[in-house]
Parts: sequence; C-alpha cells; structure tokens
Amino acid sequence: MMLSIEDLEGSKDKTITYRVEEEIDGINAKGPIKADLTFKSLGDFVEVQGKIKGTVLLECDLCLKEYEYNFDFEINELYAKQALIESSEESGQEFEIKEGQFVIDLNGANEIDIYDLLYQSVILNLPNKKVCGINCKGKDKFSQEEEISDPRMDIFKRIKIEI
Repeated sequence: MMLSIEDLEGSKDKTITYRVEEEIDGINAKGPIKADLTFKSLGDFVEVQGKIKGTVLLECDLCLKEYEYNFDFEINELYAKQALIESSEESGQEFEIKEGQFVIDLNGANEIDIYDLLYQSVILNLPNKKVCGINCKGKDKFSQEEEISDPRMDIFKRIKIEI
C-alpha cells in the first residue's frame, strides 16, 4: 500500500487518514495488525502520526516457548521530501531532530510505503529481551531433583566448608 505525495499535496488540508487492518509479511502476527495513521504535508516534510496495535507470537529467550505479545503504541515519524543534507546546505538552515524522532529521507521518491512503515514500527517496538512471563525460570539443564551422574563430580558432594 503506497501513499502518493502528489495525492497528499492535493488533498483537503494536505492531510490523508488511513485505517489499516492487514497481515504484514515478516511479522508473525496473530490476526491482523491495526493502525490508524494520519499523513500531513508540512512543506518539505510529511508527518505521520498514529496508533498501531496487534498481537504477535514471540519465542521466549529463556524457556524457548512461544507466547503472545500484545502491543499498542503511538508513532510520530517525519519523511523528508528532498535530501535533508542537501536542502539544509542550500538554505543555510539547521534542522533539529527531537528525542525519539526519526527523519526518513525519501530521496526524491514520490510515494511512501505504508506497509514498510508499519513493519519497521512494529519491529522497533518489540522488546529487546523476549520473556514469556515475570516468573519464567528458563529452560534448566539440571533441575534440583536431578542428580549429576558424572562420577568425577562425587568429590564435590563430600566437601564440607566450615566458617
């Protein structure tokens, strides 16, 4: 799904709103990913604001079991219509990027790929450490009930430490 910059410029208030409810390739989602996005032309930039929510299936880093992860987050992105470095050099103006804000350079392209925007936003908002629950102990190689059967380790069973 592509958004044409020309259509955005010709729209009322230079704003287009999209409601997306789709499966996205590369994301193991349980059901469609839902997004309400508003694209607004700001001269040299296109601002995208919206909310994305859905459920993905992740693998726990500790116990390796698959679990559901629900996400619901807001996005605020900027797309530069022309090369950002070139335009700032020509005009002599500096452009400040605020905390948490990214500017994506369209390099003269006349369309924005909405699926790519959704894919990147979901991937970047997944947790770094994927854990199925707060009480996950992980996949123990040796449980407490299980005895170590290596006879070389018997010496350690007989060690007594006095303090």
